[in-house]
Amino acid sequence: MDYKKGLKFDINKPMWNLLPLEPIYWVVKIMTYGAKKYAPNNWKKVNKERYEAAMWRHWYAYKQGEIIDKESKMPHLAHFLTNCFFYFWKVLHNNKETIYET
Repeated sequence: MDYKKGLKFDINKPMWNLLPLEPIYWVVKIMTYGAKKYAPNNWKKVNKERYEAAMWRHWYAYKQGEIIDKESKMPHLAHFLTNCFFYFWKVLHNNKETIYET
């Protein structure tokens, strides 16, 4: 082993540095908007099916050529992605015993 270069045993660990930050920035902006409109972390109290519906409304609007949401003045795709995050978080937290085993 070449100890002069240093060792770091992270071969099979998640590579967070691969995550593109621009979409995450927009998710944070949407979440900040929602926290001001409703309350911080209010989204955790909402039924996941409501996020599924919102996700598809924003996707549909985007596919129809409407890039920016009229109410928030932010991209529909950012709303879509945020609702995907919320939906997936709800799935993860309702199915810990099955999803976390993989």
